[in-house]
Amino acid sequence: MTGTPQASEPGGAEVAGSGPGGRRRRFRIGRDSLTVDWAWRTLVSVASGVAMWAAFPPRNLWFLAVLSLGMLFAALYVGRPRVRTGAWLGFVFGLSFFLPLLPWVGEYVGPLPWIALSAALAVYLALFGAIATLTTRLPLPPVWFTLSWVLVEALRSSFPFGGFPWGRVAFSQVDGPLLPLASVVGAPGLSAGVALFGASVAWVLMILASALIRSAAKARPVAADQPTGLVRAGTLAVAIALLAPVAAIALTPSTIDRTISGSKVRIAAVQGNVPRLGLDFNAQRRAVLDNHVRTTLQYGQAIDDGLAPHPDFVMWPENASDISPVDNADAAESITAASEAVDAPILVGTLLRNPDGRPTNSVLVWDGARGPVDRYDKHIVQPFGEYLPWRPFFRLFSSYADLAGNFRPGSGPAVVTVPGYSAEVIVGVATCWEVAFDRAARQSVRDGAQMLFVPTNNATFGRTEMTYQQLAMSQVRAVEHGRAVVVAATSGVSAIIAADGSISEQSGIFTPDVLTSTLPLHDDQTLATRLGVWPEALAIVVAVGGLLFALGSRTRFTLMSRRDAARASDDTKELDGIGD
Repeated sequence: MTGTPQASEPGGAEVAGSGPGGRRRRFRIGRDSLTVDWAWRTLVSVASGVAMWAAFPPRNLWFLAVLSLGMLFAALYVGRPRVRTGAWLGFVFGLSFFLPLLPWVGEYVGPLPWIALSAALAVYLALFGAIATLTTRLPLPPVWFTLSWVLVEALRSSFPFGGFPWGRVAFSQVDGPLLPLASVVGAPGLSAGVALFGASVAWVLMILASALIRSAAKARPVAADQPTGLVRAGTLAVAIALLAPVAAIALTPSTIDRTISGSKVRIAAVQGNVPRLGLDFNAQRRAVLDNHVRTTLQYGQAIDDGLAPHPDFVMWPENASDISPVDNADAAESITAASEAVDAPILVGTLLRNPDGRPTNSVLVWDGARGPVDRYDKHIVQPFGEYLPWRPFFRLFSSYADLAGNFRPGSGPAVVTVPGYSAEVIVGVATCWEVAFDRAARQSVRDGAQMLFVPTNNATFGRTEMTYQQLAMSQVRAVEHGRAVVVAATSGVSAIIAADGSISEQSGIFTPDVLTSTLPLHDDQTLATRLGVWPEALAIVVAVGGLLFALGSRTRFTLMSRRDAARASDDTKELDGIGD
C-alpha cells in the first residue's frame, strides 16, 4: 500500500511515499545516515562556537558573531532535529566558545575552575539548543531563535550566584555597525540584533537553496510572478534580516551627537602598575599604593612645569590602596600628598573594614584639604573571588578556595559627588565585575551620574585577554547610557571612552601611565536607560509563551515515527520545506 513502511535491512528502515508525478520514492533511514546527520551538525556547531570566540576582543571580528549565530541557526533548524540533538549542539557550541574565551579564569589556580566554569556555561547553551529546536518550528523561525537567545542569556546572567554575564554577544560588537542599538534597547537588545541578523540571513540562504533544489527537481524554473509561499517567506526573511542593521544605522547620528555637551570636566586616570603578577596581589598593597602615589606626584610636577593640563579630579583604580586610609594614618598622608600635588580630589579604590568585621570594596572621594568627602561601596560582589558561596563544598575541589574573601555588598546610590572648581560632578561607579551587569550602570545613570567610572584590578589575571574583554563591556555601557566612561586599571588596560563607544586614550598593559581628557557631562537619559529591563522582560515572556505553545502543539516526547524519520532525512538532504 502506498505510504506504508516496506521491508528494511537490519539497522535501517525503508519508507515509501509518492514523489513528483505520482511516482513512488524510497527513503532509507539507517545508522549511517543518522551518523552523517549528527556529524555535520556537530561540526557546524563547533565551527560556530569558535567563530563566536573570534568575534570577541582583542580580535574584535564582530561580523563573525553574526556568522556564528547564522550557522548555529542552520544546525538547529534544517531537517528539524530532535530536541536532544539540539541540546547536544548547543552544548558543543558552548564548549567551543567558552573554553577559548575564559582561560584567564585558571591563570594562577590551574585548569579545573576554567574547565568547570566553561562546562557549566555550556549547559546553558544546551538549554538554548533544546528551546530553539522547538520554537523554530513555529512561524518566523529567526524571531523565535532570537527570543530564545535573549531568554537564555538573561538566565545565565542572573543565576546562580548572581549569574555570569561574561561572553554576552553584545560585548563582541564594539567595532560593529549594530552597536548603536544599545542606546535604544540596551545590551540585551544588541545581542538580539546580532542573533536576528545572523539567523535571518541564514534563513534567506536556505529559502534560496530550497527554491533552486525544487526547481531543478521539477526541471522547470519557478515563474518570477508566481505568488508562492516560498516567495512570500523569502521576502519576509529579507525584511527581517535587514531590520537590525537598518535600525542601528538609523540610530547612529543621535548616538554621535551625545559626544557634544555644554558642560565639560577635565579628568586624569592614573595607572600605577603592580610590582609583580599573581594571586599575592594583596601582599603587595603598600607597593601598589606607593606606585600610584609616585605616578600622581610625577603628574603633579608636570602640571607645575606647564607640561600637562590641570585636572578637575583624578581617578585611581580598584585596589589602588588596599591599606585603608580611614584606618591607617600613613596611607592617608600619602594620598593627601598626592591630592595636594595635583590640587584636585582623587577617587581612590580601597578596602574598608566595617563594624561587623567584613570589608567592602570601596571608592573614596579624597580631598587633600578635607580627606574623604564621599564613598561608594561595590554593590555586586564577585562570587569565588570577593566571597565564596558553599565554602565547605568548594574547598574539597581546590586549595585556593580559602583565598576568596568575605566581602559585604554595598547599598544606596551608585554614584559619588566630586567637588569641582566650577560645580560638583556626579560620577557613576561600576567597580570591575559590576560593569558586566546591566543594572549597575543603569542605576548609576538613574541616580544622576553625568559620567561613568570603572575602577578595575586585572593584575590577578596576568597578561591575558580578560582586560580587553572587560574594556569592551565599558564601551557598550558608554553607548547604552550616552555617557563618557573612564576605565582606571591597576595594571592595564586603562582607557577613556567617548559616549559613542570610541576610545580616545588607552594605556599599555603593565606599564605606569596617566591618561587625561576633557569629557562631556550629560544629564539626559537614553531610551535604553529609561526603558530599563522592560524590553528584555517582554522578550522573555514572549519566548516562554512560544516555548509552551510549541510544547503543547508541535512536540511529542517519543521517538520519531518512521514517517517522521523519513521526512527529516529528506529535509536534510534536499532542504525541503524550509520556506514553508
